[in-house]
Amino acid sequence: MVKSPIQGPKLHIPVLGAKILSLLDITPDGSYFDGTIGAGGHAALIIQKLTSQGQYIGVDRDDEAISHCKQRFSASPIHFSFYRESYHQIKSILSQNGTKQMNGILLDLGFSSLQLDNHKRGFSFQINSNLDMRFDQTQSKTAGYILNKLNQIELADIIFKYGEERRSRIIAKNIVKHRPLTSVFDLVEAVRVVTPPKHRNRILARVFQAIRIKVNNELEYLNTFLSKFIDYLIIGGRIAIISFHS
Repeated sequence: MVKSPIQGPKLHIPVLGAKILSLLDITPDGSYFDGTIGAGGHAALIIQKLTSQGQYIGVDRDDEAISHCKQRFSASPIHFSFYRESYHQIKSILSQNGTKQMNGILLDLGFSSLQLDNHKRGFSFQINSNLDMRFDQTQSKTAGYILNKLNQIELADIIFKYGEERRSRIIAKNIVKHRPLTSVFDLVEAVRVVTPPKHRNRILARVFQAIRIKVNNELEYLNTFLSKFIDYLIIGGRIAIISFHS
């Protein structure tokens, strides 16, 4: 059994690592598709179960994640392929890789530890930065664009639909009132003045989640992927999807 090299300054320890290994039931010489490789926490666990005949395809929309994992797993004896792309493009990715089907597929939805820890990306309501929240830094649509350009009804719908926040209407109204919003703390302030202190952090988390999901078209990409992934999984293969959202 081959042990994976662990390199790089940030090592993500997956909360559900053992569970994922159990569910995927790793085949030592199998091929695995990680559609949200992030900092490589799950990849490090899975490739420990692979022999040199195994294959791992790491995909992420974030160039920082791909660069990080290329460095982290540079000495791995496992055949690694990396793609800066969205996992919903699985057909194109596997075609480029010359692979038809996988033994296992993994998605860990939401943002990664690399993104949350980056003080310039705007994913955390506790760190002031630009209103960005993009997974793919090459796309034009940012959180700032959505918060400053969409009308009050559209903002309320986003916050309610993607954040399940019952105060969505008053929050949206106050966001419009506080325009222009240029920083994370501008958004925090717009939410703060219309929410109770006892529940404020949870409300902020839901608002930030909702805006992030909208910025990155997360549910649209997930729906597209769910409609096609079965064609790229071998008979008896397994898929595991992690989500901390409802």
